[in-house]
This record gives sequence, C-alpha cells and structure tokens, in this order.
Amino acid sequence: MPSVRIPTPLRKLTADLDEVTISATSVSDLIESMESQYPGIKDRLCDESGNVRRFINLYVNNEDIRFLDGKDTQLNEEDVVSIIPAIAGGFVSTASVCNNCD
Repeated sequence: MPSVRIPTPLRKLTADLDEVTISATSVSDLIESMESQYPGIKDRLCDESGNVRRFINLYVNNEDIRFLDGKDTQLNEEDVVSIIPAIAGGFVSTASVCNNCD
C-alpha cells in the first residue's frame, strides 16, 4: 500500500502518526480513503470543489502531482505520497516600513 507522510499540522487528525499506509490506486482514491479513516482530512486537503487546495502540495515519490496527472495520478504499492503545506512569510526591514524611525 502507498505510504503517506503527514505534516505536523495534520497529525491531530491521524492520532499523531507522521506516516500512514492507505490502500489506493490514485491520488483521488487516496484522499477519499484517508477521509474514511481520518475524518476531516479531506477538508484540509481539498476545497469545496474537490480540488487540492492551492496552499497544499502533494508529491508522489518527490514529483509534484501538478506536473503528473493531478488527482488522477496513479499510485503503486511502493509509492510514497508527501503532503506539503505551503509556507509563507519573510522578513520586513523596519527601514522599509518606517519613514520617521530614529
């Protein structure tokens, strides 16, 4: 069965497991199977239309599914699926935001 690497923010849905094995033949099937085993995870991964959320990246064996077949990407028994939430942020210099800082 494919294994799925679970990021820290989603582990509360998987009883703190960092990796789970799911019986699935495609990424779409995997998401549905995960939802039945770990209720609520689909809402974190997919939007109301059922598409993978923009800030969630799914990789199959280190390949972004956006460059494969998306949710139709086929899975094999030995595949590893990684769920990677996008990270935003950065550093803003006070010199660039403060006109009268002394």
